[in-house]
Amino acid sequence: MFRKLLTTSDDGTLALMRLVLGVVFFAHGAQKMLGWFGGYGFSGTMGFFTHSGIPAPLAFLAIAAEFFGGIGLVVGFLSRVAAFGIVVNMVVAVLTVHLPFGLFMNWSGAQKGEGFEYHLLAIALGIAIAVRGAGALSMDRALSRTKPE
Repeated sequence: MFRKLLTTSDDGTLALMRLVLGVVFFAHGAQKMLGWFGGYGFSGTMGFFTHSGIPAPLAFLAIAAEFFGGIGLVVGFLSRVAAFGIVVNMVVAVLTVHLPFGLFMNWSGAQKGEGFEYHLLAIALGIAIAVRGAGALSMDRALSRTKPE
């Protein structure tokens, strides 16, 4: 079962998608977890989420999915699990926050919130990785290729 979770092709396109999604979500996760890149850090983000009505365990899972999922995708370890966590995170974000604002981001500042176009792109990349695997240059590929002794 574990081997099936790791098995992936030597596909460079999958690797590119995984790396881009991983870098973007590591950066967003680092904002929430560590306060890097102008973020509020773990305490600030947890406070914001729980004040917004999100239960603390789910807020923690959202932060962890972005931070640890981003790291997992960058190195290509348990990429299907990481991608699934990010997909769930983005679906929840669309349904609970961004759907009323429409498709487009708030480029002009005229909307009261951000649309969900970014989320759709992340969902599409995440689904492709969850279905096809990490691709080339991944720990998943290296681990699934080793022969048991």
